[in-house]
Amino acid sequence: MRHRMSGRKLNRTSSHRKAMFSNMTASLIVHEQIKTTLPKAKDLRTFIDKMISLGKRGDLHARRQAFSFLRNDEAVSKLFSTLSERYQERPGGYCRVLKAGFRYGDCAPMAIIELVDRDPAAKGAADKARVEAEADMEDATEA
Repeated sequence: MRHRMSGRKLNRTSSHRKAMFSNMTASLIVHEQIKTTLPKAKDLRTFIDKMISLGKRGDLHARRQAFSFLRNDEAVSKLFSTLSERYQERPGGYCRVLKAGFRYGDCAPMAIIELVDRDPAAKGAADKARVEAEADMEDATEA
């Protein structure tokens, strides 16, 4: 029996699950909205809520705990600067899960998980900056 057991196994090993949720949490912090399957999105809520709570604490120990889970400097800095200020007055419930139909290949239920009061410009901002930088490099090499 699974008394008091939380989380789904998602047909993965424990190390794969840990790495996957670490990467997904970092991506959600950076982009503020990601699309994934519904069970993964529901399990991701617990991880993102814990990380934002660490960001609201704001001390050095919380920063080190967040980095040990996320392993991403950009995500940790955004978590402790932008997101901690945004959610300072909110007692919890920092993200929402919206159902988004079914995936074409295997008919898996899809969902969009996003931060509440998110910044719409954050999604894809890194990709836009990368494309602009590449265009500038091409212009510099042609000249």
